[in-house]
Amino acid sequence: MQYTIKNLFNDESIISKPLRKERGKSIIAFPDDYVVLDIETTGLNPKTNEIIELSALKIKNGDIHEKFNTLISPEGTISQYITNLTGITREMTIGAPNIKDAIKDFDEFCQNKIIIGHNIRFDISFINQNLLKHYNIPFSNDYIDTLRLARILLPELKNKKLSTIAEYFGLDTAGMHRGLKDCEITNFCFGKFKLIAVEKFGSFEKICK
Repeated sequence: MQYTIKNLFNDESIISKPLRKERGKSIIAFPDDYVVLDIETTGLNPKTNEIIELSALKIKNGDIHEKFNTLISPEGTISQYITNLTGITREMTIGAPNIKDAIKDFDEFCQNKIIIGHNIRFDISFINQNLLKHYNIPFSNDYIDTLRLARILLPELKNKKLSTIAEYFGLDTAGMHRGLKDCEITNFCFGKFKLIAVEKFGSFEKICK
């Protein structure tokens, strides 16, 4: 999901099961192993709108190790605005899994890995809402927001949309607003941020403190 239709949400109160920690925390780090995720939704509100696509890349030692991607069959409609933005129609979701089944598989795919995404709190708010609703467990992974990194490392950019950052790095933005494409671009940008951190600070560890 792109920054253009995202917003930041306040954390909701969490009820967690024993042996599972509550919501993860925002961190600045440059790990070699992590999961990049992105979702597409029918709107901005995790309580009233629905996820229509779940996507993730599992990265090990800096390389793509495994992919997760599925459309979700929503209970409600998909507006023409969302279809124009993402290319996802209601007809495309016919036969896709429902969110109750898909969100559990997605949570298991993410395991306890650090999560990376652009304006990631938006995605987490929807994932957390659905895990709590269907399984009474929070999405407990710590996360790195590439939007936050962009504000630190590329302050000169006119805005910090993922598409703007991608263009800055010379990437082809055709096909954005679909899950795997956005995951791939986010992962590439994250790698670039590590290099920029070294150039600007002498060591990427310095901005992680």
